Amino acid sequence: MNYAQATEALNGHRAQIAALRTQMREVQAAIEPQPVENYLFQTLDGPVALSDLFGDKSDLFVIHNMGTGCTSCTMWADGFNGVYDHLASRAAFVLSSPNTPAVQRDFAAGRGWRFPMVSHEGSNFAQDMGYRGQSGGWQPGVSVFQKRGDQIVRVSDAELGPGDDFCITYHLFDMIPEGVTAWSPKYAYA
Repeated sequence: MNYAQATEALNGHRAQIAALRTQMREVQAAIEPQPVENYLFQTLDGPVALSDLFGDKSDLFVIHNMGTGCTSCTMWADGFNGVYDHLASRAAFVLSSPNTPAVQRDFAAGRGWRFPMVSHEGSNFAQDMGYRGQSGGWQPGVSVFQKRGDQIVRVSDAELGPGDDFCITYHLFDMIPEGVTAWSPKYAYA
């Protein structure tokens, strides 16, 4: 297939993806919200409730991060750091991991992360949200919560992983004919 033909075919597939996204937005708009409890998290300043993470916003993104032991979760968080100001202008944004607040602080400082972090250590939050595996390990994802009066509801969530909608790295590698090949994320490349 020559370059022009391939480009035309790829543009057709991209149009199909755009149409699917429209359908997904329609389903998203029709979801019945899931009430959730007002979980407590740990921070360097002491315990903080889920309701407090909203700040002055009615919407809240919570990134379910596996912690400092996961290079992939680190790469996703690096990407979120780059768009944090944009996201935070529309909704509250926080990263939750099982690491202690002190470990989170040190790791975030080394990566230059600017977003707020909370520790779900000792709570059922990640498990109740479906981000703890059957073997007990943590799973990556994102949940969106809304404050509706005195109630907190989850209105959507998605797993994070290679090829998802939330990490540009894999989509750019898809533009290379061989794709991602044996590449995997690292904490540093030097």
